[in-house]
Amino acid sequence: MSHPHPELQAPPALRSGALRIVALGGLGEIGRNMAVFEHEGRMLIVDCGVLFPEEHQPGVDVILPDFTWIRDRLDKIEAIVLTHGHEDHIGGVPYLLRERADIPLIGSRLTLALIKEKLKEHRIRPVLREVKEGDRLDLAPFDCEFFAVNHSIPDGLAVAIRTAAGTVLHTGDFKMDQFPLDGRITDLRGFARLADEGVDLFMTDSTNAEVPGFTTSERDLAPAIEKVFRTAPRRIIVSSFASHVHRIQQVLDTSHEHGRKVAFVGRSMVRNMGVAQDLGYLTVPEGLIVPLDQLERLPAHKATLICTGSQGEPLAALSRMAARDHKIRVGEGDTILMASSVIPGNENAISNVINGLTRWGANVVHKGNAKVHVSGHASAGELVYCYNIIKPRNVMPVHGEYRHLRANADLAISTGMDPKNVVLAEDGVVVDLDKGHAKITGKVQAGLVFVDAQQVGGVTEATLKDRRTLAEEGVVTVLAIVDADTGKLADRPDFLVRGFVHEPKAFDPAVQVIEKTLARAASEGIGDARQLEQMITRDISRWSHKTFRRSPLIIPVVVDA
Repeated sequence: MSHPHPELQAPPALRSGALRIVALGGLGEIGRNMAVFEHEGRMLIVDCGVLFPEEHQPGVDVILPDFTWIRDRLDKIEAIVLTHGHEDHIGGVPYLLRERADIPLIGSRLTLALIKEKLKEHRIRPVLREVKEGDRLDLAPFDCEFFAVNHSIPDGLAVAIRTAAGTVLHTGDFKMDQFPLDGRITDLRGFARLADEGVDLFMTDSTNAEVPGFTTSERDLAPAIEKVFRTAPRRIIVSSFASHVHRIQQVLDTSHEHGRKVAFVGRSMVRNMGVAQDLGYLTVPEGLIVPLDQLERLPAHKATLICTGSQGEPLAALSRMAARDHKIRVGEGDTILMASSVIPGNENAISNVINGLTRWGANVVHKGNAKVHVSGHASAGELVYCYNIIKPRNVMPVHGEYRHLRANADLAISTGMDPKNVVLAEDGVVVDLDKGHAKITGKVQAGLVFVDAQQVGGVTEATLKDRRTLAEEGVVTVLAIVDADTGKLADRPDFLVRGFVHEPKAFDPAVQVIEKTLARAASEGIGDARQLEQMITRDISRWSHKTFRRSPLIIPVVVDA
C-alpha cells in the first residue's frame, strides 16, 4: 500500500494527460467530505461538506475544508457534483460559493432542493443542474455518469468520472439494502457494466469497513419502532437527523397506525421535511402533521414529536429539553426514541442528553438498548462484493477515520488487489492517476477551517487553546504600574482572578516574581510595554504551574507611570 508520509512536499506540476485527485476533507475523519479532480487545466469537485466540532473545540459552529489550494484557481472549476444531501457532503457549499457564486451545482432532485433551501439563508442564488441515475454529462475534460446508490437519505448518487487519464468511480455514501423503503437499490448492474469498460480508480465509502457481514435493512427496524408506539403511555419524542427521510417516514406511518398526530420541532427538521414532502419523497396521510401548539392541546398518548438533537448538539431541541431549556417539558411517562447512529466524538454529549432526559422521568430508547437504527453505510461484506464485481486497477478508500480507511484497504487486498495499487491517503495528500497507476506525489495545505458565528477562519488552534484554558484553568489578569524611569513597580500589582480557586493572599508571592522580571528587563535594556507583558506572562505562568499545578490564562496589563 502507498502510505502518506509527514515529509511529503508540494507536488510537482501535473504531467500532461494525468489526473490529479486531492481530498481536502473526509480522509481521516467522519465529515468535511470534499474531493478535487484536476485534469488538463480544469477542476471538478465531488461534495463539499462540513465536520461538526468536538468538545475540545468550544465555540465552533462547524468545520470546513481548507480551500487554500484552489482559491486562486476558482475560475478553473467546472462544477461541484453533490452525491447526496447530508450536511457532511453539502454543508460547506455556501462557504465555497461565497468565493465564486456561479459554480454549477450538480445533483439529484432532493439533493439540489435541500442545498437550495440552505443557500437561501446565505442569500446565494445558485446555478443548479439536476441529474438522475443513468444520466451522463459532458463537463469537458470530465465525462460524468451517475448511478443510483442506496443510503439513509433518498436520491443518493455514485459518479463515474471518465477522463483521458482513465475512469474513476466515486461511490459517495452507500450501502446495498436489498429491501429499501423507497425500492431504489444500489445499481450493481451499472457498476458491472462500468467494470467491463474498466475502472482505473475506485474511491469507495469506508465508514463501516470494520463491520463484518452486510448492513441490516431499514425494514428490519419496523418491529422495534412499532413496539415503542404500542407500549408508550404518553408522548413519544423522536430525535433524528433532519435529513433522514426514510426513518421519519417509518415514524409517520407508525404514528398514523396508532392514532397519533405528529409535529416537527426544530428549524432544519421543519425545512427539510417540508422539502421532502413537497417533492414526494415523504408520504404524509392527510391531517397527520399538525402545528406544535395544536399538538400540545391533544392528550399525551395521542402525540408524537419529531425533533433534531440525536448527536447531543447543545442548541438542538433534544439537548435543550434535557437541560430544561425548551418549552417542551419532558416528564414522567414520556418516551424518547433516539433513531440515529452515534457520530464518533459525540458519545459523551449523547450520554449527557440521555442522562438528562432520564432524570426528568423519560424512558429513553436508543441504539444501545433496542434495534431502532441501522447504518447507511456498506459493511465489509458489501465492500468485498463491490471489489469482486468492479475489479478496479487501483483503489483509494474514502470517507472515514484512518482505521476505517485501513480496514477498507485490507478488504481490497483480500480480494486479490495488488497492495502496490491500493492508495491510503489523508486530507491534503496528492494522488496522481497516470498511465493506469495511482500514486502519491505530494501534499498540499488541508487544515481545519473553523466557523465561529459569521466568522470563517478567524478561529485558530491558538484561539481554541485559550478557550480550553479559560474553561479548565481560569484566567488571571495582572495589572502592573511601572515607573518609566526606574523600570520598577510604582505600586503593588493587582491580580484579578476568575475561574481560579485561590486564597485571598495566594498571589502575594507573585509580586516578587514580577519584581524580578522587571529587574531582569531593566538589566537587558527592555522597556517596551509589550515586551514586558510577554515576560510577565511567561514568568507568572511558570510560577502558577509550580505553585498550584494549574496553568490559567495570564493577561498582563503594563501601565507606564
